[in-house]
Amino acid sequence: MTSTLRPAATTEAVKRPDRWLALSVLVLAVLLVAVDATVLGLATPYISEDLEPSGTQLLWIGDVYSFVIAGLLVSMGSLGDRIGRKRILLVGATAFGLISVLNAYATSPGMLIVARALLGVAGATLMPATLALIRNLFHDPRERSLAVGIWGATASAGTAVGPIVGGFLLGHFWWGSVFLINLPVMVVLVVVGIRTLPESRSPKPGPWDLPSVLLSLVGMIGVVYAVKEAATHGFTWVALGTGLLGAAALYGFVRRQLTLPAPLLDMRLFRDRGFSGAVLADLLTILGLSGLVFFLSQYLQLVQGRRPFEAGLAELPAAVGAVAAGLIAGRAARRFSVRAVVCGGLAAIGLALACLTTISRSTGYPLLGAALLVVGVGAGLSFTVTSDVILSSVPKDQAGAASAVSETAYELGAALGIAVLGSIVTGVYRDFTGPAGTPAGAHESLGGAVEAAGHLPADTAAEMLSSAREAFVDGLGTAVGVGAAVLLATAAAAWFLLRGQRLDHSG
Repeated sequence: MTSTLRPAATTEAVKRPDRWLALSVLVLAVLLVAVDATVLGLATPYISEDLEPSGTQLLWIGDVYSFVIAGLLVSMGSLGDRIGRKRILLVGATAFGLISVLNAYATSPGMLIVARALLGVAGATLMPATLALIRNLFHDPRERSLAVGIWGATASAGTAVGPIVGGFLLGHFWWGSVFLINLPVMVVLVVVGIRTLPESRSPKPGPWDLPSVLLSLVGMIGVVYAVKEAATHGFTWVALGTGLLGAAALYGFVRRQLTLPAPLLDMRLFRDRGFSGAVLADLLTILGLSGLVFFLSQYLQLVQGRRPFEAGLAELPAAVGAVAAGLIAGRAARRFSVRAVVCGGLAAIGLALACLTTISRSTGYPLLGAALLVVGVGAGLSFTVTSDVILSSVPKDQAGAASAVSETAYELGAALGIAVLGSIVTGVYRDFTGPAGTPAGAHESLGGAVEAAGHLPADTAAEMLSSAREAFVDGLGTAVGVGAAVLLATAAAAWFLLRGQRLDHSG
């Protein structure tokens, strides 16, 4: 579906000579967050050995970053709309770099948990501000689509680069080095950003409503924590109580936004079918992909015996596909249609996941690599176009809050996906039949079984590991099958929700 650009579209941002250099700064911020989200998983065994955290402390080290980000995204996006997106991005990036040093040199589990929480506060300022600044830098719709594609491609590349860089650093330095890689990126971002980024904010911002901030924080953290608690320990009273508290806080947040003259988040945005459809598609896509994303690294390392660096390289086709597709997604959406590209991307992911339901311990890399490439292409197409739809559906002065909604959908989708699909993998895995003498801890996780095998006689260890790996692969295949069904259903829903949606709105 081609369109003729109106003269009004070629304005300030098109004439701005350093807009692409400014985009490179925003891309660095995205890279910072994406890499940091993936390197910790590799460093966890080294942190366990050095700081000796309890099981609960180890879970908090891994989860508190995402809890805080999920709880603060909307608030920070709205704050950027009020005080200036450039200001909040540069302050947040500086804080992110400095707090990374605190993480790297943490001397106790408690100190690392606090440092990770503070890193989440800083991280919550970055992602909404980057997308909102793209909305204000690129008024030409075609340029904006390309810019969003580059933004999304960098996020995908960051998640792939993280394990590779992390694997290399952990092979040569101590675990804190995975946090220190943020420092040089932060320095470049701040120095170049001060010179190239334009300031933008809402012309009539209104006050930053603190009760709304608290309701949003309690609501999102409550829901995400409850979901993860249910995935780990089942539906306990703690999970139920926390979930109800979170749901009540979110209900209060929505009610309050509808009564405020200058709300933190304008709930009327959700009346736009394109905006709501794009947000829902993002949430369900991440949910369906979570089983593969979360457990693939364990499969490659603990089932197929690859080293961390090698496992990171094995996951590279997904990033390559996402980068390539992200760069052409906007043009494809104009040539065909928004819903054709988004639904085609989602269906491709669903079909690739369906192929992976046949996964076994001896699955060859050609099948795995090809499926990951298709997943990456589908994700690059769908996520890039839905991000563009979200930005195009809202007024410029609400770009930060709208971007935050998009990012919150990712966080919530990941939490729900890990809970639902993770519980499937764990449920199937726990029922494996081991030989006499198999310790109880071996049934908790495949990592636990591998560790326990080191304390058993060779024959018993080999038999136990064979059963454990078989059960893990069975669970992974089931979870990937559920994910495939979710993706195909999401593709069908998006076909109706994105009907008539276009990308050729001017800025």
